[in-house]
Amino acid sequence: MLRFINLKEGSPTVDYALAIVEIEIENAKKEGCSCIKVLHGYGSHGKGGAILLALRRRLQVLCKQGKITDFFAGDEWNIFSPRTMAILNKDKSVVGDEDLNKTNPGITIIYV
Repeated sequence: MLRFINLKEGSPTVDYALAIVEIEIENAKKEGCSCIKVLHGYGSHGKGGAILLALRRRLQVLCKQGKITDFFAGDEWNIFSPRTMAILNKDKSVVGDEDLNKTNPGITIIYV
């Protein structure tokens, strides 16, 4: 099951956006979700870029701490990526995601 977080909605601050993501990671684990798609934008209006950079820095830390398995940019969310295929092999319900194969730089995929 794919969990979706929209960080563009409501224009949260960077700190608030990171807190939302960490809470959603814990919720996803409890619910047995295999991955989370985070919509943050790519910086065309300023805030998306700040959230994107801060989010990926925080996810690096969470990955090193073993709190998540992996994460990657939406550019890699395609069927030719081994990282994407690991998720698709684990959870076939993710195959229907609208951003799959769209090389969307405004999303980040978190493999819980």
